[in-house]
Amino acid sequence: MGIGRWIGGFLGFINGGPLGALAGYAIGWLFDKGAEGFSDNADNTFDNGTYRNSNTYGGYSAQQQYEGQRNSFLFSLLVLASYIMKADGRVMHSEMELVRTFLRRNFGEIAVREGEEILLRLFERQKQMGEAAFKNIIRESCAEIAQHMDYSQRLQLLNFLVLIAQADGAVPQSEIDALHFVAASLGISAEDLSSMLNLASGGNSLEAAYKVLGIDPSASDDEVKAAYRRMALKHHPDRVATLGDDVRKAAEKKFQEINAAKETIYKARGL
Repeated sequence: MGIGRWIGGFLGFINGGPLGALAGYAIGWLFDKGAEGFSDNADNTFDNGTYRNSNTYGGYSAQQQYEGQRNSFLFSLLVLASYIMKADGRVMHSEMELVRTFLRRNFGEIAVREGEEILLRLFERQKQMGEAAFKNIIRESCAEIAQHMDYSQRLQLLNFLVLIAQADGAVPQSEIDALHFVAASLGISAEDLSSMLNLASGGNSLEAAYKVLGIDPSASDDEVKAAYRRMALKHHPDRVATLGDDVRKAAEKKFQEINAAKETIYKARGL
């Protein structure tokens, strides 16, 4: 799939704002390089560094809306990943490879090359703007994302960012701080991020199980059951079915881990 189609679908879903500006910045550079497939979406025009879309999301067919949601998720992931990956001052090969794998499975080989080019361009933009200014762009982008994605979709977006941060086997404090900043800007609770970080750590102890459900070991049985229901509802795979196979599979894995945490606690309590 060429960049014109998946970025075009993104811009049909989210118009203008900081994300649109970043899209125009990245796409203009690729356009100048003659990126394959840019003209796939004839309804989009490039003008002086800004990518403009003549359609509105409300006028799209069901298939276009489906693609728009997937592509919006993809570009949002690239933008936020560029911030997380640079949080510790270096970009690891393992982090880039995780993103490449996601692109390859969901969008094909062309998207791998184009997505990687966009990430490199975003790294360059971050360097040009400076840390504080780019951080403000990330904050504004997260606010825009929150307007167009429901909570479960934002949870899966954050989940992929956690996986990217963990790709090299360790998550430094600088990346944890960046994840907290992104989570708060997306309107995701600190408890939900803490649960993700505990799931990502792979711990399977009773203590870890309580952290996964976001409760204290002193919680009552009713509180444990209520916490499990809340987590299961937030992370149910059906809520992200429109975002592609990899996103759904990640949600299914997390759903299974939440169930495993519940079973660990239930067993310890004799429930």
